[in-house]
Amino acid sequence: MTFENLWKKLFSYEPPTNYNFTIENNNSSDNNFSNKESVTKPEKEVKIFPSLSVNKEYMQTRYNTLINSDIILREFTINSRNKQYNAFLVAIDGMIDSNILNDFVLKPLMLRNKNNLFDGTQNKVISEAVANNITVKKVKKFDLSNYLLNCLMPQNSVKKITSFSQVANGINSGNCVLFVDTLNVAFDIEVKGFKQRSVDKPNNEIVIKGPHEAFVENIRTNTSLIRRIINNENLIIENVEVGKITKTKCAVCYMQNITNEDLVNEVKYRLNNLDIDSLLSAGELEQLIVDSNVLGIPEVLSTERPDKACKYLLKGRVVVIVNGTPYGIIMPAVLVDFLTSSEDSNLKVNFGNFLRILRIIASFITLLLPGLYIAITSFHQEILPTSLLYSILASRASVPFPIIVEILTMEISFELIREAGLRVPSPIGPTIGIVGALVLGQAAVSARYCKPNINYYCCNNWYCLICNP
Repeated sequence: MTFENLWKKLFSYEPPTNYNFTIENNNSSDNNFSNKESVTKPEKEVKIFPSLSVNKEYMQTRYNTLINSDIILREFTINSRNKQYNAFLVAIDGMIDSNILNDFVLKPLMLRNKNNLFDGTQNKVISEAVANNITVKKVKKFDLSNYLLNCLMPQNSVKKITSFSQVANGINSGNCVLFVDTLNVAFDIEVKGFKQRSVDKPNNEIVIKGPHEAFVENIRTNTSLIRRIINNENLIIENVEVGKITKTKCAVCYMQNITNEDLVNEVKYRLNNLDIDSLLSAGELEQLIVDSNVLGIPEVLSTERPDKACKYLLKGRVVVIVNGTPYGIIMPAVLVDFLTSSEDSNLKVNFGNFLRILRIIASFITLLLPGLYIAITSFHQEILPTSLLYSILASRASVPFPIIVEILTMEISFELIREAGLRVPSPIGPTIGIVGALVLGQAAVSARYCKPNINYYCCNNWYCLICNP
């Protein structure tokens, strides 16, 4: 077996062609799997029914209330126009604020008060005008849905919805949905109250001078941080849902009077055309929206600092915030963006430019120094001074490997140390580091071998285990 076949056998996957089961041949049109149109046809949107029992049965089936322990389905009676209407609401326990739900939803609807105690024969006066000593009134007949929305629910965010897909979106996002008998509409009431991390200091982009606030996992908290810094009505924040299953909310932020409209349209086009099932992080979104290139050159910049995101917004860039991720994606990004820091604008010009020059030099050293070292020591030794060349040759006299193997081993060792520092649990991390340093240090000292001289005699070095056992 060749190495290529072994590699394919271990790491590749080929779908099987022979199966141990069979599918019954049914000629009915309902179960015809060969009809691709019937399989790929999108699900028809179901409207809310005027019957409360039908709506209740549909919600119980859709959310599996018999086995789901965190689904709240609360049935109660609404007092309105001296009449009583059966109703129920659906919410998810742990994602709502129970105090808001009790004080501003259930209490105004269930208890008797001045708002819901009138005889029902009155009409609502829309406007009243006096012309030529004649009073003209425009009235509107009583509407239960408008009356509930405008009079009986003192909540800041309530909207009517007409389909069960909107109902599911509202419940899954942390709201509660109210169904009332005889109404073919429902009410999406915002009662979010799930636990979230408070605004804290940034962990990766630390500065001495500058703000000490970082993004969190909640998208509305992140957009509010940006709004607090940019106090301007031209800041536009649009919501885009990505993912067929998760329906992750993404906020597209840009300055209306500064950012190029073609750039905004391109970003929204790429987000709206992502045909994926789930989106869980900003890192996944980066890979999905950027252009593919062989060298892996980054085209977007991620940051956890709201002040840095605002600075690029004022430069005409677009910032995308993904719900559930404490990072914002700045697009597009150029080479200079990766060599600047958030602290540069808080320093004097001379110090800021000096730090930028240091970063440029460090980037060149990081990219070119291993290759230059191999090229000079292996092929162009005449470039080095004689004393330095003797020192390098003397240090490598006892190493049995080529220079390129030594460099690759060092690079891989650094990556292993970095990965171990991130993944190893903190209680055993220092212990493994100390033991590893002792083992490697002892191995480096003891790994000397006898190198005979030109007369094939022993080297007589003090560190040689053969000469001095």
